Amino acid sequence: MEVGLIFKIAAVGILVTLLGQVLKHSGREEQAFMISLAGLILVLTWVIPSIYELFQSIQNLFQL
Repeated sequence: MEVGLIFKIAAVGILVTLLGQVLKHSGREEQAFMISLAGLILVLTWVIPSIYELFQSIQNLFQL
């Protein structure tokens, strides 16, 4: 896993948290939920290829 990916995930987490708090305090809980969901989907699209690569490495290591 690259260090840059970890920093990107942290940046998305901070941004989603800030936007979520602002939207919740202004009474827009639905939009805050949608921002959280969008952040989760974005991070998953970055992480899933790394998880696939990990499983491929394990499969090649044990020759399954």
